[in-house]
Amino acid sequence: MSGTNLGPGWCVVLGASSGFGAAAAVALAEAGLDVVGIHLDRRATLDNAKAVAERVASHDRQARFINANAADPERRDEMVAAIRDAVGTGPGVRVLLHSIAFGTLGPLVATGDARAVKPRQMAMTLDVMASSLAAWAQALLAEGLFVRGGRVFAMTSEGGRRAIPGYGPVGVAKAALEAVVRQLAVELAPHGVTANAICAGVTETPALTKIPGADVLAAEARRRNPSGRLTQPEDVAGALVALTSPGCDWVTGNVIQVDGGEFVAA
Repeated sequence: MSGTNLGPGWCVVLGASSGFGAAAAVALAEAGLDVVGIHLDRRATLDNAKAVAERVASHDRQARFINANAADPERRDEMVAAIRDAVGTGPGVRVLLHSIAFGTLGPLVATGDARAVKPRQMAMTLDVMASSLAAWAQALLAEGLFVRGGRVFAMTSEGGRRAIPGYGPVGVAKAALEAVVRQLAVELAPHGVTANAICAGVTETPALTKIPGADVLAAEARRRNPSGRLTQPEDVAGALVALTSPGCDWVTGNVIQVDGGEFVAA
């Protein structure tokens, strides 16, 4: 959103190398925030993170990108320490965005040739895609890194509220993520920090391609959407910038649709 000034301050983007996280990192940098980008990439995709960091830096903002598992408790302590060092005595964290799309896909019960999800897979998916948000909020608050007027955002999906074939464990995790957001909205309010979940329309991201029947989901989304197209990561990034503005201090505890009317359309 050109012309919007949210700085000075920092945003912490979990899942910063692709999809919603990448677009948000760039948009928030354009709006004046320095960026700590947490991403988990192997050599084959590491250039994606480097490209996002370069785009952040092109807006004359600091880009501190860390290749690590954001759900690893030990590494999280290291990453929070790095954020504390980056912030120094300057303005702290204005935005924490949880945009981690890593979990087990499949049915909850065995059907035909499809095996049911295992307990350890369910536990991992819940930890990475839901519980880790609470842990990050706890850590940033404990270190005094959130500023008043700060924002916590989490990327959810329709799968948190309706059953999607093959989406089982992730759908459960999205429902849990929305519950975490509601709880954080209440508990962070005295600190002047809001929390909201963002439910984007079906979007062409690396995560979408891993969902069974992704082509069918995309085609149905195009049919339903009043604008006849899929949501783009930049649509969501623009909404995040707007929701971070001071005029949205009273918006908290919600699941906010950013989908061009896809959810409400017949």
